[in-house]
This record gives sequence, structure tokens and C-alpha cells, in this order.
Amino acid sequence: MSKLTIEEEAAKIATPILDSYNMELVDIEYRREHGGWILRLYIDKEGGVTLDDCGMISRELGTVIEVEELINHHYNLEVSSPGITRPLKKVSDFVRFKGQYAKIKLYEAINGEKSFVAIIKDINNEEICFDKDGKEIKVASSAIAKANLEFIQEG
Repeated sequence: MSKLTIEEEAAKIATPILDSYNMELVDIEYRREHGGWILRLYIDKEGGVTLDDCGMISRELGTVIEVEELINHHYNLEVSSPGITRPLKKVSDFVRFKGQYAKIKLYEAINGEKSFVAIIKDINNEEICFDKDGKEIKVASSAIAKANLEFIQEG
């Protein structure tokens, strides 16, 4: 059996804490940056997260990580909102943000395009349908390399 990564272990610890507050783990990363090691969690909830939400989750999660001795060297824990251009990682993210614009990057080009901005139109199992300038683009979720909400100011 393979050993879980720090991100996987931290997600396993964070998920029940977040669930108890009706929040979700959007993304997690553990990396060395110029200031040292950082464990960064992006969390969200209906209506968005507040600074108080981030602080509360940071305190609770930090305590559990220490007790579990998940990381045995100095690191910084950051908990924040994913922002208005939050990543779309799961099919359920596309369902939640149906009708909004998304910036999509594909592993391989479809109709000559590897990257596009379109409205999330419909989701059918693992296939996501987008509306790009009135044209329908259907993409298997497994073909999406990266997806983020796209803020487009209309008018």
C-alpha cells in the first residue's frame, strides 16, 4: 500500500472539520517557497468564506495537525478563500457554478482550441457542455487539464 502524501493526509484531517461547518476543501498544496514550507488550503462555502472562517479553520486544523504529528518540521499553515476565479476540480463544481463563465484548458485541442472561456451550460455524468459564443462544446471532465471560474464584467 502506498503512503499518502502530506496533501492527502491533510485533506483527510481537514475534510471532517470543514464538513462540520458546511464548508468544502477546494484545493490544497504543500510546497517550499522562499519563506520555507507552506501548507495552503483553499476553502469555500455557500455565500463565500470570511476572514473569521479562515482563522477558525486554521486554528482547529493546526491543532489537529500538531497532535497527529503530520509535519515534523517548521511550516506555515495558510487557509484562505479560493477567490472569484476559484478552481473547478470536481464535476460537482461545474454543477454548482452552472450558468457562469469558466476558463478551460484542455490536455488536447478540440476544434483547434486547447484553451477557451465559455459559459457552463450543462453537465451529464462526466461530460460538461459549454456555450462559447452560441456554439456548444462538449468535453469529458477527464479531458480538462485546468478550469477556473472567470470573472467577466458585462455591460
